Amino acid sequence: MSANGPGSLLAQPLGRPSAGRIAAYLGLLVLGAVVGLAGALVQAAWFPGGLLLALAGAAGLFLGGAYATGGRGGAVAPVVGWIVTVILLTTARPEGDFLFGAGLGSYLFLLGGMALAVICATVGAGRQPRSGAARLGK
Repeated sequence: MSANGPGSLLAQPLGRPSAGRIAAYLGLLVLGAVVGLAGALVQAAWFPGGLLLALAGAAGLFLGGAYATGGRGGAVAPVVGWIVTVILLTTARPEGDFLFGAGLGSYLFLLGGMALAVICATVGAGRQPRSGAARLGK
């Protein structure tokens, strides 16, 4: 590695995130919660189609957030909002009411959404070097 070159991307300091980036992450977190709530309602209403629609909406938000922010943090922020909302909706209230039924669709929504979250956070747009070279160190 050259002493004058930009060095490894992992060795670069990240710096402080801007106010716009923080606002984008908070917006994606809220959107993740909204998509989780909407998906919980839709997947139970129209079983096969609603489940696919709910999972497609979640995947679109997760992957779109990664590409919109240019990093994997854009996929993680809506995932956090989605998971917190879905987990809170699965808990029973003292009256015995809860939003999710104990059916196959609910479990597929939970597990499928978690699998999509991992896939989208892994495949999502990672930070790329700013130089025009195809390989680092060139």
